[in-house]
Amino acid sequence: MARRGSHHRTQSNGNSSVVSSGLGVRSASDRDGSTASPTADGQPQKKKQKRNKPTLSCFECVERKTKAGLIFHIPCDRGRPHCLACIKRQTECKYAPVANLLEETSRSATNGRRMTKAPKKRPGTHTDRSLTNAADRGFSTNRINSLASATIATSTGLLSNVPYSAPGSSNVFGIGSEHPFQNYWTCSGGLPEVISVLPNKPNADMLIARYFECVDPVYPMLHRQTFYADYEHFWQSPEVEKNCAEPAFIALIFVMLALGTQFVTSTSPGDRKQTAEFYASASNQALRMSSYLSMASLKSIQAMVLITYFLINDNHASDGWAFGGILMRQAYAMGLHRDPNIGMHPNLTPDASFFEKQQRRKVWQAVLLQDTFLTVLLSLPPSATHTDVSVEDLVEDNSSIASDDPTDTAYVRGSWTLANLVQETICSPRSLDVPICATVRHKSKLVADFRAVYRSFPDIFRSWDAEALAQFAQSNKRVVRQTLFLSSNYFHNLMLVHASESPDVPVNVRGTLEAAHDAIAAFFVLYALFENEAKVWWVFNHRAFLEALCIGNVLREVAREPGGEESMERDPLFVRARNDILRMVQIMQNMSEGEQASATAKTRVAVLSEFLT
Repeated sequence: MARRGSHHRTQSNGNSSVVSSGLGVRSASDRDGSTASPTADGQPQKKKQKRNKPTLSCFECVERKTKAGLIFHIPCDRGRPHCLACIKRQTECKYAPVANLLEETSRSATNGRRMTKAPKKRPGTHTDRSLTNAADRGFSTNRINSLASATIATSTGLLSNVPYSAPGSSNVFGIGSEHPFQNYWTCSGGLPEVISVLPNKPNADMLIARYFECVDPVYPMLHRQTFYADYEHFWQSPEVEKNCAEPAFIALIFVMLALGTQFVTSTSPGDRKQTAEFYASASNQALRMSSYLSMASLKSIQAMVLITYFLINDNHASDGWAFGGILMRQAYAMGLHRDPNIGMHPNLTPDASFFEKQQRRKVWQAVLLQDTFLTVLLSLPPSATHTDVSVEDLVEDNSSIASDDPTDTAYVRGSWTLANLVQETICSPRSLDVPICATVRHKSKLVADFRAVYRSFPDIFRSWDAEALAQFAQSNKRVVRQTLFLSSNYFHNLMLVHASESPDVPVNVRGTLEAAHDAIAAFFVLYALFENEAKVWWVFNHRAFLEALCIGNVLREVAREPGGEESMERDPLFVRARNDILRMVQIMQNMSEGEQASATAKTRVAVLSEFLT
């Protein structure tokens, strides 16, 4: 796997002493603005225009660029607080004040709110709006109809999840036709009936620990210390007191048990699935006991976020999408979308403690992230669009009760910043089959916005390769999981930007393949380091499938061009891209065989194999 940084564009020279069109150094007379000597015909030479552009690269990269020349210079990616080049060289990385100011301005603009509008149609032109992104192409109508029902609309990626027979019209995506929560409950059992099916404490402790090991790093929404305090208090309480516990907290415990069960490897796949679904049903029943449709709390919202992820992992994406809609309404009703410091909503408490306000922000970002990145995969409209909660307000706190891992805070802030950009620039246009980029300049600006977000990620999430992560996984698996999920999310969406197409904007073939490779490589590393976890995460699996599908679509179009077949064999980028598809097919074949055989993986193999023939 190539090291990070290969995707960055070559930076323009930031030192005014270097000629922009070559490698030579300006003369002293050029630098002080004096006029050069006359030409042979006696006419004075035109005064050379001074380069009036601020230096945006760091001082170290500018200095090395001046000394080494453009040919051998490693471009500065302008990352904060350190660029990748300085990280690799282990040199001090500092920027000019004006560069820092422009970077902050760029980030503020990136977080601004945008509205999606369909472009005006030109008279006499007809555009097939279903083909506005190369990532969504590659199938004939007959092929689509043979794999899916018409209810799938233009989201070609969902073909990987449909059953072999056409589902009924009531099944939105053709996924998970049965009700997700089996009914094990009596009319009069109430909350005590639900609590009675809890596993014994040693088993519960093991499953909760598995949750915090595999799920919490990716979605760090819960405060571990306070959760365990409430959890231990519950187990130490007498039975009468347990039966009067907060139903939303019981729902939270059960869904954590369900998710933890999905990542257990000591039981058979059938037993694991049945047990996890039983715990999920108990969680849903506890929510019913809390009247969650008319009353909401932070714990009920947290439980609903996790139930949605469980349903998606359990091949119930249709139910997860619908359940997420209820979750979104309840989050709005609680005022989680409002700045906790404002207090203009009945559920806002401006006098609440710093810890309580931070918890509200963390739960809102969890809701927003889930909504944003699920809508990207399903090509549906985002819902978490109205908020004044700021990413910058989520900061570290060193008090005893509110202390969080600084890396967790950085991970949440990075994911949140990315989600804000993705929601407005990708989710909304794709949900309307509108091109992501209307002009070439718009595309360049959007790519720059994404790169600005990437530069804002901490060094630990940017400067990695497969070998380094394998080494790091021996001591800190949590950060490795976060790095892979954040990288996958970022490069997948950058791929969609490069692959966007409109009458005036062509697909950036090389940019698309570079971003798709970086995105799918994150899945390959996850599979290599955490194979069992990679098989459980539907979101990561599905993103990787869409990336392989996009690569196949782009390569197919390249092959149709004059000289395309020869380029496919000689160009290292195209050769690597084809190998990415081949590697994905091999992984999906492995997942479709044996005791844990997946019908979804079989369908993905059939779809991707068409690009290899």
